[in-house]
Amino acid sequence: MCVQPFLQETLEKHQESLKKQRQAVKHRLKKLAARQSEISQKSSVIRESIIRKYQEIHTVLDEDLRITLSHLEMEERAAVSALDGLMERNCSLIQEIEQDLARLTVALDQTDTEPDTMSFFSFPEQQDMETADRVMDLLNRTDPSSVNLDEAKAEQILSLTNNMLLLICSQTPIIKKLIKSYSSEVCLDPETAHPKLIISHQGDSATYTNTWQQLQDVPGRFDTTLNVISLQGFSFGRHYWEIDVTGKTYWELGVTYPTIPRKGTTEDCWLGRGNESWCVEFFDGEYTAWHGGVPRQLPFTKRFCRIGVLCSFPAGLVTFLEADNMTPLFSFCAGTFSDCLHLALCPGHDHNGTNAKPIVICNAPSPTSDL
Repeated sequence: MCVQPFLQETLEKHQESLKKQRQAVKHRLKKLAARQSEISQKSSVIRESIIRKYQEIHTVLDEDLRITLSHLEMEERAAVSALDGLMERNCSLIQEIEQDLARLTVALDQTDTEPDTMSFFSFPEQQDMETADRVMDLLNRTDPSSVNLDEAKAEQILSLTNNMLLLICSQTPIIKKLIKSYSSEVCLDPETAHPKLIISHQGDSATYTNTWQQLQDVPGRFDTTLNVISLQGFSFGRHYWEIDVTGKTYWELGVTYPTIPRKGTTEDCWLGRGNESWCVEFFDGEYTAWHGGVPRQLPFTKRFCRIGVLCSFPAGLVTFLEADNMTPLFSFCAGTFSDCLHLALCPGHDHNGTNAKPIVICNAPSPTSDL
């Protein structure tokens, strides 16, 4: 059976269109693969450059340490050598005195049989004075305090090395200044807060209360989970926040799409339990990272006081850090974000007063610019 010419022409056009679309997608795939390779190569070059700089810093410090210690060792050797010389003079005089004592002992033993043997010590008072003078002269010339290290120089070296240490500490971790440059001011949206959360007037803290507050049941309010999210959402750039969790035994914090479920007991209402949010949870002394309902136990036991949250839209990255030293706790490679992100917090129940402290956002002095 022959296909009608019109239908055949239509199918051929559709076939050609599909081929063009396939070619366009293949071309984009090729571009994406090239971009992936380019990013990997750039990252490798940057990493190697940073490693070399750190190695150069180590080399400079090691060489400076070697030179400094060599100068101190030269002074030590000179001082020890000088004291060796002084001790040798004292030993020589002691030997001379012991020889005189030995001769005197022999002379005393022979006084009864050989009176002339005492002629060697005819003038004992004079000899005593001479010996005393020699001893006094030696003691004056071999005063231990006359040999010293250059303590002023040593103190100056210590002062300079301490200043260098303070300078290095003020510049490290070097990533801290960079990450803090992404700081964004946010405030919590009281319209999203669970009725048992008290949101501060400034919107920078959430505190659990055992009293159910009579609040308007707006669509965006969490009614089961003790969550609250930020008023501001971000859809591009890089953004960083620090959250103070001092004194708390339970908390959850992270980022979420505005589409996170707010009502009912569904698991997705909890941070990190659905695909709309990413979080780190601290409970019973353990840290757990959550996304898509998948828990990942973290190898930390220390109770941290301040947690950093970094999200990067260009990289599709959500990273949680211990904020004081910028130690990474966990990173989610989230891919391309499909919506804007809000900071999300859960201060948890008070647990009979053991978790009564608020969870506090430490806002930066000024909003960040997108980098």
